[in-house]
Amino acid sequence: MPQTFYKYQGTGNDFVMIDNRQQTFDKSNTKQIAFLCDRRFGIGADGLILLENHPDLDFKMVYYNADGNESSMCGNGGRCLVAFAKQLGVINDKAVFEAIDGLHHATIKNDVVKLQMQDVNTVEKHDNHVFLNTGSPHHVQFEDAIGDFDIKTKGASIRYGEPYNEAGSNVNFVKKISDSAFQVRTYERGVEDETLSCGTGVTAVALAMHYIGETKKNLINLNVEGGKLQVSFDVEKGLYKNVWLIGPANFVYKGTI
Repeated sequence: MPQTFYKYQGTGNDFVMIDNRQQTFDKSNTKQIAFLCDRRFGIGADGLILLENHPDLDFKMVYYNADGNESSMCGNGGRCLVAFAKQLGVINDKAVFEAIDGLHHATIKNDVVKLQMQDVNTVEKHDNHVFLNTGSPHHVQFEDAIGDFDIKTKGASIRYGEPYNEAGSNVNFVKKISDSAFQVRTYERGVEDETLSCGTGVTAVALAMHYIGETKKNLINLNVEGGKLQVSFDVEKGLYKNVWLIGPANFVYKGTI
């Protein structure tokens, strides 16, 4: 049976988008989802996202990693889904939708999507890294040689090591550029490799850098392999709130498979 799909990318983080408002997609078939995300035998993507109806909100987001398993929140995926919803005529320039980690507000203008992320009230500072959850779990650490080291090997060793083990964590390597800008490379669990961009990852980096005093700004520029993102936030008594992930979300092509 032919499946219509749409391909989107946000700073190189790419997704297979499927309109599942009629509930025609088999969500139990993890092998099929992994096949669709396969870059050699399928369409190729970092993840697959279903847009579904919601009884009270504009739509619902259902996100799968490239390995076929449903996963935690994906920031760039959420931004791309907002652009997809606009293309389908589900929304105009604003959206409120439900994802696995709760409700999200978003706006879209000229292919730039601003997505409100969840509040963060717990940031763990360790000797050589910071850990926090921005909808997905993230390990954040500095790496001076960020441009030319084996991120897949180093990221995997951290992702599967103590204390994360099987549950795992995404791993972000950071180099400071200025007080308001950082370079970021991310190893993503579920993809089990580096992605060109990770929305929840850069959000985690921005909050972590503020928390440990590397910046006093509340609008942070993040340079990723696939482009540039921004994260803005407010801080009140240790609570990071009004957290927004900002960047481009672009339609690539539509097809059937």
